[in-house]
Amino acid sequence: MNIINLIESILSGLVVMNIVFATASQLAQALRNKEISATEVLNAYLEQIAKHNSKINAIATLDEENAIKRAKEADEALARGENWGALHGLPIAIKDTLETASLLTTAGYPPLGNYIPSEDATAVARLKAAGAIVFAKTNPARLAGDYQTNNPLFGRTNNPWDLDRTVGGSSGGSASAIAAGFSPLDIGSDVAGSIRHPAHCCGVYGFMPTDRRVPTTGHIPELPGQSKYIRRLLRIGPLARSIEDLRLCFTLIAGADPRQPEIPPVPLDESTGKKLSNLRIAWTYGCDFLPVSKDTRACIETLINRLTDAGCILEECNPTNFDWEEALANYSAWAFLELYASTPSVKGLLQGFAIGIKAEFLARTQTAFKSGTPLAKKSHLAFPPSLANYNAVLTDRDRLVTQMDRFLEAWDAWICPVSITPAFPHCDFGEPIAVDGVKFPYLLACGGYTMPLNLTGNPVVVIPIGQSKEGLPIGVQIVGKRWKDMELLAIANEISHAIDDLLHPFGY
Repeated sequence: MNIINLIESILSGLVVMNIVFATASQLAQALRNKEISATEVLNAYLEQIAKHNSKINAIATLDEENAIKRAKEADEALARGENWGALHGLPIAIKDTLETASLLTTAGYPPLGNYIPSEDATAVARLKAAGAIVFAKTNPARLAGDYQTNNPLFGRTNNPWDLDRTVGGSSGGSASAIAAGFSPLDIGSDVAGSIRHPAHCCGVYGFMPTDRRVPTTGHIPELPGQSKYIRRLLRIGPLARSIEDLRLCFTLIAGADPRQPEIPPVPLDESTGKKLSNLRIAWTYGCDFLPVSKDTRACIETLINRLTDAGCILEECNPTNFDWEEALANYSAWAFLELYASTPSVKGLLQGFAIGIKAEFLARTQTAFKSGTPLAKKSHLAFPPSLANYNAVLTDRDRLVTQMDRFLEAWDAWICPVSITPAFPHCDFGEPIAVDGVKFPYLLACGGYTMPLNLTGNPVVVIPIGQSKEGLPIGVQIVGKRWKDMELLAIANEISHAIDDLLHPFGY
């Protein structure tokens, strides 16, 4: 590379030596411009994985042979003047809960240890149609059911920032792969924070779109061949190294799906183009019953100070008339009825009941929550399950959705914590989480600030905003109006620029 080309590469933000930490958008542009080949990009990721995955364990399955063949075909096509789409020749990873045609898909569940789907999940198919090369599957929590990433098939995933810490869950393999330079883009899933919590723990960007914006067809669970019973809680979205990457991926995977009729054909909204100085932002340190760590509070304070200096109109507040504890209780009852009571097996029903009993027992005996957690306050509506109880839960949900909608009418976005703590040390499921010397119930500590937003259906972007004193990433949720996904991504992009200089670069 001569000095002119080197300078051009630096100015474009892409240095070939650091290809594994370039953004997906940068790489896609460089591939289109023939500044680098798909084969070179793929080889860089394969080399990075060979060096570091044995310690991190983010990659569950590699499709190296087919990916090399496909990358060569991408380079040859581009040489002929053919363009496959916005992601032409870009290698990407996919969470192992999303079906990939002819490639092992297990969801970390032993009975699926040899499952090879015949077709792709809709989101995967759309990325392939845009030219992406799926070369790896990333490790999930077993059946996407934990805030840590561990399963009987592939074992535990470790945090690239500190191997003794969790990567979050259930899309922990996806987030850690992005942070460790194993892939520029990944697709995760979110029922209770499973995109947002790992993004926060690993210091990457994550996006949970509006409810029913992206098809969930081909996601496990449900198990292959089962009828659909997860109707509203589940959302599919990207994890990446920049908001521009989130935006690019979202525009490719969103939209109606013939295989899932409840996904409406709603066109993408247009961003407002507002700059920082024109934004009206509500924000909070969280709720009194669930205080965040001192380091988390300090990072949020720094962000708010930066936004104030940039001229934003800011107000510290929580959603008007929106009871966060009630929302958690309602979410818990709804999740039980949708995830477990609707499953076509008694085993699933008993599993859900056992999880709730264990979590509540540990909360009452090992933390300050001696009278129980908010998650159990509407347990009478969850067990025993009935159609009448399900309708009661949905009626309560309608009211909470309306309250959140009315609150956001006055604001462009609302900033709140992702979790009460940065990535915590590996532990057993349900074990209380210590935050500044105080023990909190596991499910509340991890999902207390994410679950209610699955309930309300709002789109949420997670951005990294700093680090703890121990050098662990800390993120925040930026909550937007329902169906205004593109507007929210534009707002989050403006907010993130206010703290670019505070963030450590990706690297492992």
